[in-house]
Amino acid sequence: MNGLPAYTRSQLALRNGQDKPEIWIAYLGIIYDVSESRLWLNGKHYEHWAGQDLTEELSEAPHTHEVFERFSAVGTLK
Repeated sequence: MNGLPAYTRSQLALRNGQDKPEIWIAYLGIIYDVSESRLWLNGKHYEHWAGQDLTEELSEAPHTHEVFERFSAVGTLK
């Protein structure tokens, strides 16, 4: 993912659908914009909240990591 800007966890946390209009999540060090997903309205997807690294939580999800292919990568997590 060369060329993508790097963001801190604090910067990611602001993209939670509440503090800023963007809804971002991180997975395996890549930050994805899920703002257009109807499943992430208001920054919440079931028991998951946007603005966080969801790498560990994915093991409990009913889908695989391939779900992230639907979304644009906007950065990397520092």
